[in-house]
Amino acid sequence: MGDKYLRRLLVVGMTSLVRRAKYKPDALDARLAHLLSRKPVRVVTVALANKTARVIWAIMTRGGTYRAPQPAGAVVA
Repeated sequence: MGDKYLRRLLVVGMTSLVRRAKYKPDALDARLAHLLSRKPVRVVTVALANKTARVIWAIMTRGGTYRAPQPAGAVVA
């Protein structure tokens, strides 16, 4: 099942992200807005926490570093 405390921290963090999106909709990711339009808020927060946990696990097992997604049209040097 994993660490309950870590799982709770991820859900709280994603709840904060969704709450911030409510007050600053212009800074909202399009995927998050689409998900919130289709699903209840709590389902979205748990889904985002799950996705974040899977990304963290993949980075840790491969020994990589996190690279934030680049906006479309950005030049990578």
